[in-house]
Amino acid sequence: MKLKKQIASILLVITVFAAFNFSVYQLLTRRLSNNFSGATQAKMIDVGKYLPHEEGSELPKIDSSLKLSDNLPVLDGAAALVPVYAAIIDNVYPKGCVTYEGGKFSDDNFYGENFASDSAMQYKNTVRGYQAIVDGTTDILFCAGPSEEQRLYAEEKGVELVYVPIGLEAFVFFVNEKNPVDDLTVEQIRKIYSCEYTNWKEVGGANRVINPITRLEGSGSQTTFEAFMKDYDIGRKSVFAVTGASIGFSFRYYMDGIVENDAVKMLSLNGVYPSAENIQNRSYPIVAEFYAIYRADNENENIQILIDWLLSDEGQSLIEQTGYVRIN
Repeated sequence: MKLKKQIASILLVITVFAAFNFSVYQLLTRRLSNNFSGATQAKMIDVGKYLPHEEGSELPKIDSSLKLSDNLPVLDGAAALVPVYAAIIDNVYPKGCVTYEGGKFSDDNFYGENFASDSAMQYKNTVRGYQAIVDGTTDILFCAGPSEEQRLYAEEKGVELVYVPIGLEAFVFFVNEKNPVDDLTVEQIRKIYSCEYTNWKEVGGANRVINPITRLEGSGSQTTFEAFMKDYDIGRKSVFAVTGASIGFSFRYYMDGIVENDAVKMLSLNGVYPSAENIQNRSYPIVAEFYAIYRADNENENIQILIDWLLSDEGQSLIEQTGYVRIN
């Protein structure tokens, strides 16, 4: 009799446990697997695909009239702009100027730590890149505009930075490809991120909770997003938002040319899709300049030579061939 009770108790525990797991599957796991949340899956840039002077590298080639051989400016930048400054090195710098200390460039190598300290190419991304340009370990930084914190860091160090616009890019919002919403207005997106709108049905979509995703503080995309919000405060989203359908943001070419995630789609804003043509004619609502940034007190004469070349037809052609939009 006692054994039967023990067996019954064990079976009851197993049944309750199974029911609990089934409920979790139905309420969360199953729903999340088909709830447009793939839009949030972050992917790091594969630096190994953009190594200058390497066989099989995915960098455009042009017949450059500028060839630098010594006193090479050290180039660094944001993840989204790795193809730009890597292509500059590949077409203008001599072979052997990019060195790394071994290891494999992979998703685990988030910030390109494999680059040697004497390499002409570095990859510290935006947050650490701004610190490097101020501290003088990088000569030219390729990035979007700085955050307030990054501006203050330069001021505190008594460093004047020069920002030279060299190309155009679109700031885009994206959702999972299964999300029926293809177009939003700028005002609708601001209301989503201020949590005034919390369900996709409020903007013409399915009856799903909205999960608005933000980025790392100080990153180029987060800084651009905060400027985009203007007078709207970023809202505190519900704890249940994780069960909903996501919306995220980034720069166009990072999404379309580097990450190449077929599970997500970029949204049109105010009825205008972020194509290269619509960026060039600025009909897309959020067109951002990206910069070649250097210290005003840097005496390396090749910095100005290189930037002048970048603004020439040759340099702008290279920027275009990397997938971005020329600024002139």
